[in-house]
Amino acid sequence: MAVRHQLIRRPPRAVWAVLADPNRYGEWVVGPCDSTPLDSTWPDPGSRLRYTIKLGPWSTEGTTTVRHRETGKELELEAAFKSLGTARIFLQLRPWGEETLVVCDEHPLRGLGGTLHNPLSEAALQLRHRGMLARLARIVEEQPHEVLHA
Repeated sequence: MAVRHQLIRRPPRAVWAVLADPNRYGEWVVGPCDSTPLDSTWPDPGSRLRYTIKLGPWSTEGTTTVRHRETGKELELEAAFKSLGTARIFLQLRPWGEETLVVCDEHPLRGLGGTLHNPLSEAALQLRHRGMLARLARIVEEQPHEVLHA
């Protein structure tokens, strides 16, 4: 189970604004190059988005479904990627003074990813989370302060 955290120098509402925008998924999640909401209710439980992953000339699509949401505090997702199976991604936002501690916990649920889960794949998830949480921090911290207080 890959667990990683990142301190973001903005309040939880600013972090949540990015997490709640399905069109920004491809900006902060490592792997997808774009995302499209499949439902207009993101991030309500059951809502989905489709994403595309490209590696050179090769590309494929996956879907992510919201399984749990506590607005401004928690977002739990199930990412499905064709033959690899599904993974649970849990993002928790903890107020840390005027900042936000984001905790990301991911592990495979179904399919080949779960069957082949091992210390090497765990290390790869840690590297992915390092990049993902750093991207999220950069996006949130680059927003103008006026947007944060609107």
